[in-house]
Parts: sequence; C-alpha cells; structure tokens
Amino acid sequence: MNASCSLFSQILKLIPRSDFERIVKGTRAEYRSKGLSSWSQFVGMLFCQLGRAHSLREIEGGLKSCEGKLIHLGITAPVRSSLSYANGHRPWELFEQVFYGLVETVAAKVQGTGKFRFKHKLVSLDSTTIDLCLSMYDWAKFRRTKGAVKLHLVLDHDGYLPCFGLITDGKVHDVRAAHQMNFASGTIVVDDRGYNDYRLFAKWTDAQVFFVTRMKANAQFEVLAERDPPQNRRILKDQTIQLTGVGAQAKCSHRLRRIEVRREDTDEVLVFLTNHHGLGASTIAAIYKDRWQIELFFKALKQNLKIKTFVGTSANAVKTQIWTALIAMLLLRYLQRSSRFSWSLANLVALLRMNLFTHRDLMAWLNEPFTTPPHQQDHPQTRLAFASSWTA
Repeated sequence: MNASCSLFSQILKLIPRSDFERIVKGTRAEYRSKGLSSWSQFVGMLFCQLGRAHSLREIEGGLKSCEGKLIHLGITAPVRSSLSYANGHRPWELFEQVFYGLVETVAAKVQGTGKFRFKHKLVSLDSTTIDLCLSMYDWAKFRRTKGAVKLHLVLDHDGYLPCFGLITDGKVHDVRAAHQMNFASGTIVVDDRGYNDYRLFAKWTDAQVFFVTRMKANAQFEVLAERDPPQNRRILKDQTIQLTGVGAQAKCSHRLRRIEVRREDTDEVLVFLTNHHGLGASTIAAIYKDRWQIELFFKALKQNLKIKTFVGTSANAVKTQIWTALIAMLLLRYLQRSSRFSWSLANLVALLRMNLFTHRDLMAWLNEPFTTPPHQQDHPQTRLAFASSWTA
C-alpha cells in the first residue's frame, strides 16, 4: 500500500521528473532564472486545475496549508508573486511539450477502446472560443468590445483523447488553423461545415488524408455516378460528384462523394461530403455522428477544469493555463481508464479535489473510493515491529 505519498504526489509521478527536466532544458525555460523552479510552477498550476483554485492567492494558500505534505512533490509552496511572474515570462511551449509527451503515455492505456476499428486513425477537428474581457486582455482582440482566444483541437476517437492543440486569438478562422495541421496518410478527419474550404479538401486528398463533413446547401456540383443506397439504413442518396461552382475546379478538381441521410429522431435530411469512396454510406453517417464527442469534450473541459477564468492576464499566462488544463484532462482520462470503478468525469474531479492530499494508495482509492482504508496499525509489519519492541 503506497500510503506514504498523497494522491496528488502519485498523480504527478505519471509525468517522469527526468522527462520534465529534459523539456525544461530544451525550451530554455529556466535560462538565467532564479528562485521558483519550472517544476514548482507546474505543480502550482496543476493544483489550480485539480484543486479548483480561483486565484494565485488560493493556489499559494492551498499549498501552504498542506506544507507538511509537499515534501513528496519536490517543492515548497510557491509565493503568488513568483508564480505570477513565471506564468507571464516562462515559455508556454514548456507545457505544450509536456502535454504531447503525456499523450503517448495515455494513448497506450486506452488503445483499442474506440467505437470504430479502422486501420488508420479517426480524428475530429473543431474549435471552441474562450471569451475574455477586452479591458483586461487587450492583446486578445476579437470584436470591437469583446476579447477571446480560440482553442483548435484534434480529438483522437481511439479513447476520445486530445492529440493536438493550437491556441490562437479569436479572429483566426477555423480553416486557416486547419491549414497549419498535418495528418498522417490514411487518417480520417471529421469536421463540421465551418471547415468547408475547397483548397483544404484538395490538400487533404493529395496527401491521402480522408475527410467527412457536412456539405453546404449552396454548393454547386455535377453528379457523375449514383450508387444504390443500402436498404433500411435511412440512406437516401449515394453519389459521386464533381464540384462546379465558380473557381471550384481550380481549387479542388478531385471527385468527391455526396451522401444524403435522414435522421431517425427528427427526419431531417443531412448531406455529407467525403473523399472516401471505399466505406459504406451508413459508416460515413456513423462517423459524422461520432463527431459529437469533441463537443462533449469541450463541454467537460469547461465545466470541470479552470479554463473560463484565468489567474494571469498576459498571453503567455493564458496559454500556460490552457495547456495545463489539457494536461489535467489527460491525467483524468488516464485515471478513469485505469480504474475498475465506473467513474464519471464530474464525480472523479469532485472527489479527487477533496482528497488531493489524502495519503492513500492511488489505485486502491480509484477502485474503491468509498471503502475505509486499512489503518496502518492493522498492517502485519506494524504489528510485528510493535510486538518486538515489547519483547525486547
């Protein structure tokens, strides 16, 4: 039983300290810095997420109140002024690279748990806007009286984990962000109508990357071939088309596939566009339906972690906090998958927040959170040592 370390300390061990220090050196995060270490900054910001601290003062006070239990974290409680300076000046790329290193660890745990069994990856692409007060975040210009940043995210459907992120200001269009992303050959990317861009479709098709999206109602096209739709699958049409709008041929000359599907719940007709000519029409419809998982991910991220309000006002501090929230989400998904208990994410976050500095074995707590842990004096080794002292 690992009762000598707090739950928080055991969670932090999922991020090897040696790997973290290697990233610190690679990003030169501590170049000519004194005082607060990058590890202390990371622990403080992760406590902000998992402990639901609302300010730098709460981070400092929350860790100071557990000063005797911080020895296993390798830190002392950070002073809020030092933490504020670190968030504003230490490169946010440090936390971005920690996130990508953790993705590999968590992905190995959840591999093969997705709904589909494709040879290549199935991912969703979408963005969420995080509103900011323009008077406090004057660098995040979005509208005349409103500030915002955008989190562009790629969600891997094998375990529904985020595998790529991009943070921009609120004015950056989704298509522009998508052009900055590269996918491996054979990957299936599912996105909504906000990513309808013929040059992007051509770029992905040339790279042998497949896409599934909703077709715009005003799109002009010519039908080249018709397939017989499967029976009793609510598929109305399955067509091979060529785009014929003004300039469409110059932007995307590839033959695409147009599928009409009637929704079972509302009888609404949905029109999908894809460059994948091998999958069944009903499979294409199921792929797009599963895109809803990225919307659920954004909802869970905003409801359970601190991503709508920030403890710093600079661009660097905001990006640091967003990347820390994504790291926390990966850790929570890992704990969910590792446990035999049927945790919902909301319950796991709530109960973990109440027990961060409880000294109990992490896996035992995850599997049986409502079971009273054995008392240390009931441990056989403890009884033996106690008896020996009396006989001596």
